Amino acid sequence: MLLTKYTHACVRLEQDGRVLVIDPGVWAEPQALDGATDVLITHEHADHADLDRLKSLPDLNIFTTLDLTARIGSANAQAVLPGDEFTAAGFHVKAVGGKHAEIIDGLPGCANIGFIIDGAVYHPGDSLFVPHEPVTTLLVPASGPWLKFGEAVAFTRAVKPRQAIAIHDGLLNERGIANFSGWMDNNTGAEYSYLSPGTHIDL
Repeated sequence: MLLTKYTHACVRLEQDGRVLVIDPGVWAEPQALDGATDVLITHEHADHADLDRLKSLPDLNIFTTLDLTARIGSANAQAVLPGDEFTAAGFHVKAVGGKHAEIIDGLPGCANIGFIIDGAVYHPGDSLFVPHEPVTTLLVPASGPWLKFGEAVAFTRAVKPRQAIAIHDGLLNERGIANFSGWMDNNTGAEYSYLSPGTHIDL
């Protein structure tokens, strides 16, 4: 499986000509969706879901939360709930979690679905939900108003992946990325990677 990292929270998975994209938000490069047939969206925030772009591609199969499905308004948008299992672009997907991490005072209080792909790759969206099943590769959030570095380290330790790849890094400058990477390298026990936008890794 080939994983390509795009800006912020967007990743693209490819295998045997199949293309699955997760969280193509407003900061993600348009080419992330080239050739994609299926998209997973963890939640409604614009840094994870570029609604204008998605609505311009009506043939995409979109799997996301109930509220966002209604806002997209496409016959190809399907709502998923925690515990659901389905196939997207030929990959097996399990939906987990269900709730966005709190920022303050219960906000933002919206749904957030994490996705485990082929029992191996876990994209949690904006949450620190630890799934019951083991995963090989954790896409670990690096920054956000709901997150501090120590929580990302503890989350990675709890999930216990073989490798961790940073996502949700669009609010960090080079110093912040280096700082986060240092904490991850030295404290998680996982093989850690930071991928610049447009670069990829074989899983």
